[in-house]
Amino acid sequence: MLSVGLMAGCADQWNQPYTDEAVGSNTLFTAFSAPPKHLDPVRAYSSNEWQIISQILEPPLQYHYLKRPFTLEPLTLTEMPSVRYFNAEGEAVAQTAEDLAYSQFTLNLKPGIQFQPHPAFARDADGAFIYFPLAERQAAQLRSPFDLPELATRELTAADYAYAVKRMALRQNHSPVLDTMMNYIVGLREFSEQVSAERADQPREAFFDLRPYQIDGVEVVNDHQLRIRIEGVYPQFMYWLAMNFFAPVPWEVEQFYAQPGLVARNINFNTFPVGTGPFYLAENNPNLRMRLVRNPVFHEQFYPESGLAYNMPDTLLRDAGKRLPLLDEVVYTLEKESVPYWNKFLQGYYDASGVSSDSFDQAVQVSVSGELDLTGEMAEKGIQMRSGIEPTVFYLAFNMLDELVGGYSESQQKLRQAISIAVNYEEFISIFMNERGMAAQGPIPPGIFGHLEGEEGVNLYVHDWVNGEYQRKSIDTARALLAQAGYPNGLNPATGRPLQLHYDAVATGPDDRARMDWMRKQFEELGIELVIRSTDYNRFQDKVRKGDAQIFFWGWGADYPDPENFLFLLYGPNGSVATGGSGINSANYANPEFDRLFEQMRNMENSPERLAIIQEMLEIVRQDAAWVFGMHPRSLALYHSWYHNVWPNRLANNSVKYLSVDPELRLQKQAEWNRPVVWPLWLTALLILVLSIWAVSAYRARQQQRIQPQSSNTGGRNA
Repeated sequence: MLSVGLMAGCADQWNQPYTDEAVGSNTLFTAFSAPPKHLDPVRAYSSNEWQIISQILEPPLQYHYLKRPFTLEPLTLTEMPSVRYFNAEGEAVAQTAEDLAYSQFTLNLKPGIQFQPHPAFARDADGAFIYFPLAERQAAQLRSPFDLPELATRELTAADYAYAVKRMALRQNHSPVLDTMMNYIVGLREFSEQVSAERADQPREAFFDLRPYQIDGVEVVNDHQLRIRIEGVYPQFMYWLAMNFFAPVPWEVEQFYAQPGLVARNINFNTFPVGTGPFYLAENNPNLRMRLVRNPVFHEQFYPESGLAYNMPDTLLRDAGKRLPLLDEVVYTLEKESVPYWNKFLQGYYDASGVSSDSFDQAVQVSVSGELDLTGEMAEKGIQMRSGIEPTVFYLAFNMLDELVGGYSESQQKLRQAISIAVNYEEFISIFMNERGMAAQGPIPPGIFGHLEGEEGVNLYVHDWVNGEYQRKSIDTARALLAQAGYPNGLNPATGRPLQLHYDAVATGPDDRARMDWMRKQFEELGIELVIRSTDYNRFQDKVRKGDAQIFFWGWGADYPDPENFLFLLYGPNGSVATGGSGINSANYANPEFDRLFEQMRNMENSPERLAIIQEMLEIVRQDAAWVFGMHPRSLALYHSWYHNVWPNRLANNSVKYLSVDPELRLQKQAEWNRPVVWPLWLTALLILVLSIWAVSAYRARQQQRIQPQSSNTGGRNA
C-alpha cells in the first residue's frame, strides 16, 4: 500500500505553486522584491510603486510602446494637447513674443471612458450612495472594497483631472512634485497655501472636499475639456502629463475611503487605487501577493500597428491591432531573495526574470567583442533575452567649489581631464557589470534628444574615434595632461609627495570594497593617492548637499525624455550649495556661458537649432570636465518562449497591457521541466519492502525460538 500511495502522486508536479487552472489561464506570473509603500498617485514615485499603479491609472498622455526616440501620444485624450500663448492681459501672442506671460494647454477628453467598477459609485434608485455612510460593523468584515456586493462606475470627466491637481496641492498629501509644479501651474502656490491651511484645521482622516476650491490656472471648461495655464513657456509640461501625478481621481472614491470603518481597516486610495486603466487591483497583500484583474469596462485601446525601430524584431507586431489588454490577470508574488526567484523562473513558474550577479554566468555569455548572448542551457529551454540602454547616467563628480579639484583655470581643467581618461569605465563595465552598460560620452543618454551616436557624439577630451568606434586615450596622454596641470608623475609640488585626493562613497559590503579598490588603482596609474572616505547614505548625502565632498559617484535616471532633464544637473543656479542643499547640481558646476545657453535651450522645441545649442553646451562641459562621464547602464531581462511582446521601455510604465502569454505552451513546458524523478521513490519503497520482510521474518524466527518446548527426561527405573 505504501508504494502504491507514493506512485499515485508521481504524475503530478509536486512543486507547482499554482493550480493547473491558473497556469492554463490568460495570466501573467511575475514577482516583486519589495512591497510598494504608496499606491496613491499623488505620492507614489518609486519604480516598484509605479509598476502597479501605472496599470490601474491613466494620465492624459502615454509613451508609444515601440517608438524610439521616446514619443508621447494621447491616452485618454482625443489628440495631443493644443498650446496657445498669452500676455498678462490675456491677449493671444506668438511663442516668441517678449510680453508672453503664460502658455495654455487645452486637453480634450475622449467621451465614454469609464472608471473601474467600485462600490464608491454605487447608488440606489433614488440616486443616494449605497455605501455612504457605511456601517462600521459592515466595514469591519471587509478585507477589500470588492467584498461589497454592489459595484458601479461612472464616466471620466475633466473635473476628475482637476481634482487630482488639487490633491497634489495639499501639503498633507506630501506630493514629491508639488514644489516643482508650483513654479509652473498658474495659481497653484496660492491655492496650496489656502487649502493646506484649511485642511490643517480638520481631523486628519476626515474627507476634505476639494470641489468648491478652484486653481486659477486649472479651468474645467466642460465635462470633456480642461485648460491648464503654465507660467511662461514650458514645453516639457507635456511630459508631466504622462506621469501618474496627473492621473484622474474621482471625489466619490476619496469620500468613500474617508469613512472611519474603512480607515481602521486600512482600506483607502493608498491600498486600493481606482482609475480608468486596463486593470484594477483585486488583491493587495503586499507581504505575499498582489493581483491585477482586467477592467471589464476598459475603453477601446489597440496594440500599435507600427513604430518598430531598425533593431526591433517583427514579432513585436504579432498582436498588431488587437484590443488591449491582452492579459486577463497579473499575479505579483513577493520574492525577497534573487536565488528562489531565479530557480522558479527556470522551472517555468515565473514568466520572466532579471539577471542577478549570482545567475549571470549561468544565463549569459559574453563574446570577445563584448556582445551579450544566452548560454546554451538557456537557449535549449527556449528562453529569450531583451536588453537595452537605460535613459540613465552614472558619473564621477568633482566638487567645483573645492580648492584642489574645482575651479575653471586651464590647469584645473587638465587635472580633471587627466583623471577622466585614467578612470577607465570600459574596464569597470567589464569587471563589475558583466558588460551591461556603455561608457558615457556626456550627460545625455541614448534615446534622448541631443545624444549623438558614432563619431559625432565622441568626447574628444577622453576618447578618440578609431576604426569606426571610440577608444579611450592612453594613460600616457593622461600623465602628460597631469604634468601640464602642475603635478608631474602625480607629485604635489607643494609637498613633494603624491597628490592626495578624497573620494566620498557609500560602502557597506564586500562588493563595495572591491569597487573602492578598483577606483583607488585608477588614480594610482597617475601617481595620485586616493583616500576613500566611506560612510552611510544619509551622511554621504549630507556631505554632498553641503559641498563637503571632494570627489563622489552619483547618478540620474530620466523623469522625462528631454535633454533639459539631464543638462539641468549642470546648471549653475541649481548648485547644491547655492540652493542651501536642495539643488540637483551636486557638482556645484557654474559656467556662465553654459548657463546662458541652457536658459536659451531649456524651453525650445526639438529642432536643429536646439541640437546645435546642446552640442555647444556639451563641448563646454566636456572641456571643463566637471564630471568623469561614467556609463549608461544596460537593462537585461530573460523571458520564456510563451511570453510575448516584451520590449524594454523605461518610460512606458503602463506596458503590461501590451504583453501576452501562451498558456498551453506554458503548461506543457512546466510539466516537461518538472516531471518528478520517481526511481528514488521506487528504490526507497523496495528497500522499505525488503526491510519489512526481513524484519517480519526475523521477528517470527525469534518468536518461534521463544515458544519451542523444553526437552524432558522420560526414562526411569524398572519396578
